[in-house]
Amino acid sequence: MTEGDSARRVKISADERTGWSSERPRDDSRPPRPVDISVRCRVLAPTDRMRYSPGSLVVVVGAAAAEPARFADRVIEERGAVLSLERVRTLLAGRVGPAEIEARAQQLLAAAVLKRLQANQSVVVVIEGLDGAERERYVRLAHGVRRPSHLIVLDAPGDRILDEERQELNELRRRFEAGDLGLEGFNTALRLGGPAAGELKRVVFQREATAD
Repeated sequence: MTEGDSARRVKISADERTGWSSERPRDDSRPPRPVDISVRCRVLAPTDRMRYSPGSLVVVVGAAAAEPARFADRVIEERGAVLSLERVRTLLAGRVGPAEIEARAQQLLAAAVLKRLQANQSVVVVIEGLDGAERERYVRLAHGVRRPSHLIVLDAPGDRILDEERQELNELRRRFEAGDLGLEGFNTALRLGGPAAGELKRVVFQREATAD
């Protein structure tokens, strides 16, 4: 037997023959990729009256000094549409143990938001803090039932911003100015600071009037 004959008779195992081809079993343990929620975002100009389509999600965020909850209570015409973790925590006080109240409040708030969106009812979520993951949680709920999402950012003077807020607020400002908030799933974005926040008198959910 020649050296060439010996080389040609070397056996290759079944595992080696498949190599990196599509015959190799796929790893089903990997988590699925998150659904892409990005949309084209339109930056809105401040005015004394803002109108959103009924059944929309409006997320209100801002520095603590901007008092997002107080702002929402002042301008949102549909009072029953305003939801927040703080309100849910108040409802749960005395009914749920301190160690469970935060997780339970988040569950109930998400369920309430989804229920309203599924019923084509408008909902305003006031978020404490500026964490992008918190915004994403509710935008994904709206995306799942094909409802539009809108963002209102409340700004504050630099000397009134807490140190722990500064980095996240600066990043949100940057994303707003770059027009990147559509990547978070927001169809529109409105930034209010200084006199503009006080000049906004009412936020309503109404369809645009059509000419007869």
